[in-house]
Amino acid sequence: MTTTDGVVKAKQSLPARIASRAGGGVMRVFLLLIGLFWLMPTFGLLVSSLRGPQDIAASGWWKVFTAPAQLTTDNYSRLLKNEAITDSLFASVMITVPATVLVVVIGALAGYAFAWLEFPGRDWWFMAVVGLLVVPVQVALVPVSKLFGQIGIFETTLGVILFHVAFGLPFAIFLLRNFFAEIPRELMEAARLDGAGEFRLFAKVVMPLGAPAIASLGIFQFLWVWNDMLVALIFADSQSAPITVALQRQVRQFGNNIDVLASGAFLSMVIPLAVFFAFQRHFVSGVMAGAVK
Repeated sequence: MTTTDGVVKAKQSLPARIASRAGGGVMRVFLLLIGLFWLMPTFGLLVSSLRGPQDIAASGWWKVFTAPAQLTTDNYSRLLKNEAITDSLFASVMITVPATVLVVVIGALAGYAFAWLEFPGRDWWFMAVVGLLVVPVQVALVPVSKLFGQIGIFETTLGVILFHVAFGLPFAIFLLRNFFAEIPRELMEAARLDGAGEFRLFAKVVMPLGAPAIASLGIFQFLWVWNDMLVALIFADSQSAPITVALQRQVRQFGNNIDVLASGAFLSMVIPLAVFFAFQRHFVSGVMAGAVK
């Protein structure tokens, strides 16, 4: 193909032309519609949580557009009086926060060691960590249950936390090691020449530079632990069950407390959504930086 200036220009393929026009107004409208369609179930759950049980049983949530008087906050008032739900929310916090903090701290220390410290078998140990990424959670349920039973932490909050920490560490170490390894060696050597020890080097140089990856890891771990039901269903008892297990137990009486289920499900979903959207920029940048090493 020849332009008016006599310059030969290669004819673009159909995928290339589509990609070049992806930033146009039509594409943006299309993506906006997809986003709204993706948020529709969440919006429906919100509306259902603001309707009475009789209205929920009688019609779909979209009926509220023609009868806005159905909206009420009574469901949330009853929810806060339901001790099973409120206790489970507190249990979710008691499980999620320690499991997230421990994974971030231990993963950061181990990632720094694999990236910048020399010790025997370092590469082999890191290969073992990478290999643990492919181990499914279901494989460890029975043997870990027996182990926790022998040491007396089965059906306790501590047991749930330790299980999440154990399965969260391989990804944490892999992500942070790759991110820390991209720090310029000249910067690390300059800090050592200034007299910085390993701990000070880690705290003053590596941690600030690795903040995006650490933030993304914290968000990922928080979302995984908060939304988990399988591990908590097996390793937690009725006194330490998180919100996911509490809602699952309410399903058995679905016809009698659908209002509690709707408001409880939305409340349990709002917290991780708020955390994710508040730090999504760090999440994306951290994951991408650690994945392209």
